[in-house]
Amino acid sequence: MEQTRGGTGMRNQLKRSATDRSITEVCGGIAEYFGISSLAVRLLFIFLPANLLIYIILANTMPDSPKSL
Repeated sequence: MEQTRGGTGMRNQLKRSATDRSITEVCGGIAEYFGISSLAVRLLFIFLPANLLIYIILANTMPDSPKSL
């Protein structure tokens, strides 16, 4: 999945969201990456069998997105 911004050829990377925050910005970052609603991602985490373990792993491994002004 290649996304270009301003002709720089930057890749869209999975990062924690700087704007869509709840606890650790993990669901917001996943939603931004896939272009879906963060509510849908949060609902998936509620009904996923190993949700707490996956969330903890993602919260510790996903890099922060740059803070915007």
